[in-house]
Amino acid sequence: MIAIETERTERNWKPVIQEFEAVLGKNGVVKRREELLVYECDGLASYRQRPALVVLPRTTEEVAQVVKICDRHSIPWVARGAGTGLSGGALPVENCVLIVTAMMRKILKVDLENQQVVVQPGVINNWVTQAVSGAGFYYAPDPSSQIVCSVGGNVAENSGGVHCLKYGVTTNHVLGLKLVLPDGSIVDVGGEIPEMPGYDLTGVFVGSEGTLGIATEVTLRILKAPESICVLLADFSSIEAAGESVSDIISAGIIPGGMEIMDNISINAVEDVVATGCYPRDAAAILLVEIDGLEVEVAANKQRITDICKQNEARKITTAHDPETRMKIWKGRKAAFAAAGHLSPDYYVQDGVIPRTQMAFVLKEIEGLSEKYGYRIANVFHAGDGNLHPLILYDNSVEGALEKVEELGGEILKLCVKVGGSLSGEHGIGADKKCFMPDMFSEVDLETMQWVREVFNPKGLANPGKMFPTPKSCGEAARAKVETVKNLDGVEVF
Repeated sequence: MIAIETERTERNWKPVIQEFEAVLGKNGVVKRREELLVYECDGLASYRQRPALVVLPRTTEEVAQVVKICDRHSIPWVARGAGTGLSGGALPVENCVLIVTAMMRKILKVDLENQQVVVQPGVINNWVTQAVSGAGFYYAPDPSSQIVCSVGGNVAENSGGVHCLKYGVTTNHVLGLKLVLPDGSIVDVGGEIPEMPGYDLTGVFVGSEGTLGIATEVTLRILKAPESICVLLADFSSIEAAGESVSDIISAGIIPGGMEIMDNISINAVEDVVATGCYPRDAAAILLVEIDGLEVEVAANKQRITDICKQNEARKITTAHDPETRMKIWKGRKAAFAAAGHLSPDYYVQDGVIPRTQMAFVLKEIEGLSEKYGYRIANVFHAGDGNLHPLILYDNSVEGALEKVEELGGEILKLCVKVGGSLSGEHGIGADKKCFMPDMFSEVDLETMQWVREVFNPKGLANPGKMFPTPKSCGEAARAKVETVKNLDGVEVF
């Protein structure tokens, strides 16, 4: 952290801190070095950078005042929610202020009649469903981290989840936003109805990864709970057969709520940690399929999906209708990333998207890359929409291992783009994948995106260095070497 300490010495922070404290109070500003360590990375923990300061606003007006102070002093800032992001989107930059929305946790309005809820950005994803489930409603986007990730972060990254196949990702469920722009002005985009005149600024903002401003209120669409739900678990002797089943199910005109594949490495990790008792340890892969809707529709599709899986030589098919068993089956999938920590000291997760028809080919290529680089790869993914989540297992204490793993992850992303896919399905680009953007977009494409960013963020203070490529490589741009300044540790500077 030498670079940050030097910058903090060069800038006179005392007047800035006093301005922040006048707005937020002393408890709303974090400035001790040991406390700032908590905020030096998001879920992509390989990259770390300590922020200069952390501020904790509670209202839209406080966020606006904080941003105005940063604008006035030309201080770069990064917005952060729960810190569960996996692309380095909330990674601090040198000499920045981290604006953390975790204290903005109010559900402001529940309107069941119009099927919408208004929340602050710090509201946890799963709280939305909990708030309306008693009346028979739910919030569809369900990232695996939904018990800890916040709505604001979901909006920034356009997060998905296991049910994105049928119900879409976050942008499909956001009706309107109250925003604080990078100059501190407050605007409303979208509204309480699905279609608004003018440019779709809500669509522009969702997925902008904190580069256009901060969402301080979010109007969400909620859905009526289906009449019937059934989960099928089919196990296979090859992951290719599981992938072929996915293509055949979609080709048959069936759109499940979700379809997920886990390979043998992931299966055993989950059973070691969560012990669901549902996943056969000797299976090469399992396919989870959830179908919902009218009872007669679910019954018919259950039989059709069973037949398709058997045609692809599924060894066994288990079905679950009752909520308890369904939750147990999904618990393993939701815990897959956490369970990977049981297999290796570290792992590096990627988030590429491929056409479903390319699934068998790409999985075979990933297996070849695993052998080439000498690192095990656990495959867990949203099979229905081709969103892969390969987890590369490694030990960060081995010199040079992270660089090799980054190279391997880059090869997987390039492969996804080569077969007609995308660099990201739900994790975003952030600091991690920005150098691969030219593999997917032309110079004109990228320049056009920059025009949009510059209209909202002309000074470049909002989440600088994210999403778009720089002359440095991904690893160099994202990684901050952590060095200990022994004589400063634990000392309050201000």
